[in-house]
Amino acid sequence: MIVENVFPEHYAEMLAVWENSVRATHNFITEEDIAFFKPIIIEQAFPAVTLKCIKDADGAIIGFVGVHGAKVEMLFIADKARGQGVGKLLLEYAMGVLNVNSVDVNEQNPLAVGFYQHMGFNVVSRSPLDDMGKPFPILHMKS
Repeated sequence: MIVENVFPEHYAEMLAVWENSVRATHNFITEEDIAFFKPIIIEQAFPAVTLKCIKDADGAIIGFVGVHGAKVEMLFIADKARGQGVGKLLLEYAMGVLNVNSVDVNEQNPLAVGFYQHMGFNVVSRSPLDDMGKPFPILHMKS
């Protein structure tokens, strides 16, 4: 697996990975939430971060990380690729090459919380609402 650069022409494919990942891991997110977030992610979130991805043998994106400053803003893995080291490789790249040391995680996504803890992150604070003011508690973690 190789960490690759991402370009705007990849945004639609990455949005599909995001939606697939969210549906597999964020059972607290509604269809209305997904519809709300999709245009924000592709129009505002992707262009605002440094993006890196991993592709499968056929050249399809199976995971990506978005970093701003020293913070992971997004890390999503296609459901079919979960548990294969894609997230670990992307996070290790973000930490080692992009100097990441913090991440915000949905408290209601225990698999993600456990993953980041396994990778050396610890909860330093909690917010009852996400950045959009929605009632999704966020754990602020640092390595």
